[in-house]
Amino acid sequence: MNTLLNKWYKNHALVYKILLFLATTLFIVYLFPKTGKFKYSFEKGKPWQSENLYAPFNFAIEKSEEEIEKEQSQVEKNSPVYFEINTAIEDEVLDDYIERFNVMFKDSLNVGYQNSELFNKGKTLLDRLYASGILDSDYGYSKEKPVTITSDNEVVKEIRFGDLFPLNKIRETAEKHFQSIGATDKRNRMVSLFFDVVKPNVSLNESLTDKALEEKLSEISLTRGSIERETLIIAKGQVVEEEQYKILNSLKSEYESQVWNTANYNWVLAAYTMLVALALLMLLLFLRKYRMEVFLNNTKVTFIFFNIVLMIVLTTLVINYDSQYVYVVPLCVLPLVLKAFFDARLGLFAHVLTVLLLGFIVPNSYEYMFLQIIAGIVTILTVSELYKRANLFISVGQITFIYIIAYFAFFVIQEGQITSMKWDTYGLFVLCGLATLFVQPLIYIYEKIFGLVSDVSLLELSDTNTKLLKELSNRAPGTFHHSLNVANLAEASANEIGANAMLVRVGALYHDIGKMKNPTYFTENQSTGINPHEELSSTESARVIIDHVLNGIEIAKKYNLPDRVIDFIRTHHGTSLVYYFYMKEKSANENVGIEDFMYPGPKPFSKETAILMMCDSVEAASKSLKEPTSSKINEFVENIIDKQMESGQFLNANITFKEIQSIKKVLKLKLANIYHLRIEYPE
Repeated sequence: MNTLLNKWYKNHALVYKILLFLATTLFIVYLFPKTGKFKYSFEKGKPWQSENLYAPFNFAIEKSEEEIEKEQSQVEKNSPVYFEINTAIEDEVLDDYIERFNVMFKDSLNVGYQNSELFNKGKTLLDRLYASGILDSDYGYSKEKPVTITSDNEVVKEIRFGDLFPLNKIRETAEKHFQSIGATDKRNRMVSLFFDVVKPNVSLNESLTDKALEEKLSEISLTRGSIERETLIIAKGQVVEEEQYKILNSLKSEYESQVWNTANYNWVLAAYTMLVALALLMLLLFLRKYRMEVFLNNTKVTFIFFNIVLMIVLTTLVINYDSQYVYVVPLCVLPLVLKAFFDARLGLFAHVLTVLLLGFIVPNSYEYMFLQIIAGIVTILTVSELYKRANLFISVGQITFIYIIAYFAFFVIQEGQITSMKWDTYGLFVLCGLATLFVQPLIYIYEKIFGLVSDVSLLELSDTNTKLLKELSNRAPGTFHHSLNVANLAEASANEIGANAMLVRVGALYHDIGKMKNPTYFTENQSTGINPHEELSSTESARVIIDHVLNGIEIAKKYNLPDRVIDFIRTHHGTSLVYYFYMKEKSANENVGIEDFMYPGPKPFSKETAILMMCDSVEAASKSLKEPTSSKINEFVENIIDKQMESGQFLNANITFKEIQSIKKVLKLKLANIYHLRIEYPE
């Protein structure tokens, strides 16, 4: 049991990667549709490129959306409308009319109202209004619309909608009806009386109307005709006309929407799993082959997988909502982020794999993949120095322009004209570009969550007004000046061989912060001429010198410097020897142990850390040059770097002999400029 646990512990990093690989694969497969995928690609008006296609099974031809909408509109137009009539209201209105009429005209009439001509005239109008019914609202139906009148959900009669009387026409109708009354006052009182007593007695029965409409709509067939099995659908080379296009779409829809049995479902699931696993395996193999330092760091591997899954999740959500908005997803954020934290090659590789995975679920997969891969390439080629705000805006503009140009070309190829161009899609590309600008705050969030460092953070750390560098300049001014010189040399060297100049500059600025603890024990800070090493033994002096590395790591962690910067503090002396005190001790004691005079390491393991070691040693030792000349400087630089190579300090760094020679040339030139050397003219 213990043996098994020990074995697992030794390989825990590999076990974690395997679990991460499996979890990511299963999650992506879970997001994907589990139906089969139609294997043919076709476009209307283009020749059929595949072999002759015969119907694999019987299927119906689906109607187009336009056809279905036209039928639905016709059904809605002819569907009966149900209105509910309240028969009690007519009696209530008549009673109210009698009462109000008697009150309003009792002084002017000498006979009973029942025999009054004026009363009968009003009664006639009431009978006419309530003969069909008075509506409670203007429903906007056409006059010829068939209407069924119901009472307590039982049919009373069927009439036209125009036969019903609208409530807002009461006053106008009353004024016309009573126009023959000579006395103006009497006429106005009758109109007012009618306006007060008349009430609507007919209202829309929404439940019956909606139910009837739903029944009629449900009777609409979504198909027209059918295709028998083994029927030739289209021959190779034949142009996909309108009818063939509808049949092919029907076959595709039928194929992808058919009910799958358990066996088919499991086969599709297994196939998706294999393809997704294959794509993610390629990414891991790429990291192991070309980015070993990333592959060995589980946090970085998790970060890369997380960003790929994030892009797939966003795209899946948008497609499930409405696939026409698929281009709103800022997929170019992925290569931008990976380039900011790693490099362009890794960013492009991960972007291409992500686009290939999304090809399973997006419509027009070839067009989508072409646009996204081209945009990803443009992103990698154009975005440089992301910490400069203007560069990001310019690059996003270029990416958006490439999207627009590529989409325009695809549309013209497919349609052969631009009159039916979908201009809304260009707005989606603009939104995508604006969303891509979110990469700046996203990088900041990632730095805090995953503990990574980007060029944006490096730019902030390179500011000499930061609290830590100010403290260094106050407590150890000589070391601060030395760090600035090393930073300039290292940056120039990194630019010469294509290394990360910003990273090596920041590493150089902070590499000697450990000297703040005992600044006077280092010659560059001894301004009084007093050397405290005279009171120490050679072993003690060597320990003080060596401890500045450990002290620097401690201070860096206290100030929350990124690990990538702390690496420069760890490695800037590698496993080299404190030569002066070693030789001093050896002259007094032949049996001296060399381990007490060696830095703990590790050795530099990248181009940037190797550059810092060279520049730090050359700059520090250059202070001992007396009457420097070009030949002295050349020999001096060669000797120092050759000794480092002979002691194997660069064995773990991916730096070539050619690059080291280039760095030597830069250092020789820079030192010659520092010492203002001139050509020696003959006397």
